[in-house]
Amino acid sequence: MEKIYDVIITGAGPAGMTAAIYAKRAELETLLIEKNFMGGGQVLNTYEVDNYPGLPGINGFDLGEKFSEHVDKMGVERISEEVVSMELTGDVKKVVTDQGEYLSKTVILATGNSPRKLGVKGEEEFAGMGVSYCATCDGAFFKGKITAVSGGGDVAVEDAIFLARGCEKVYLIHRRNELRAAKSLQTALFNTPNIECVWDSVVTEIKGDGNVTGITVKNVKTGEEKEIPLSGMFVAVGNEPNSSYISDIKCDEKGYILAGEDCKTNVPGVFVAGDLRSKRLRQITTAVSDGANVITSVQDYLI
Repeated sequence: MEKIYDVIITGAGPAGMTAAIYAKRAELETLLIEKNFMGGGQVLNTYEVDNYPGLPGINGFDLGEKFSEHVDKMGVERISEEVVSMELTGDVKKVVTDQGEYLSKTVILATGNSPRKLGVKGEEEFAGMGVSYCATCDGAFFKGKITAVSGGGDVAVEDAIFLARGCEKVYLIHRRNELRAAKSLQTALFNTPNIECVWDSVVTEIKGDGNVTGITVKNVKTGEEKEIPLSGMFVAVGNEPNSSYISDIKCDEKGYILAGEDCKTNVPGVFVAGDLRSKRLRQITTAVSDGANVITSVQDYLI
């Protein structure tokens, strides 16, 4: 007979891995599915994590590795496959990946979100050729060069500070005249001499010849455009939920799945945890919290 798990968890970021740890502690038959070779989610792309309790300043990759080691220590069954569809109605759910099909009594959706794109001319053409969505992944390629970051939140400011350590100059381009990032990050940014803020502006085009050579920036108040020569364009303008493979689940207007702190969706036996859940704050700590809460809800459902 085909194996039926107690719970299948899709996504191995902080929420998915925490859920897997708690599921094994609850002695649930668990399968963790992650499309990437290594779990950790977006935390792997974070240069420094300064707000995770007890581990101030830890490298994001190291934190992700610690999560993953804990999951392995618990003996969680995990596979590296990409989920392509699901059948979530009925008592037994089916999760279809690019390599097989798996059955479970419950499913936890924890696939998080992905960086949002600018949607401007040249962005797709020069992706990987100077356009990047991960400063900690690709920043080393631009040592001694001029780069720019588009965005005004925590990630954008963190990226600009990180890049400034190796780049000749970094432009931070933001559509408003003030940042949304934490005050501590803003202080660090404004104290970094080789970062220049370009206020009230957006990138309208990315130019290049094989690789990125510059960008066109437009002032949203005056309409004035100017060219900025550079070698690297880093995009940090928010994220979009990884929910395209999900159907029959209620979402908010942005595509994030609706669920309260109990992580229950509108479909019985289907739960959501981490950044994929519609909520006010998306941080590692809130993802871990969801991972713990969701298993209590799974246990209640199974009982």
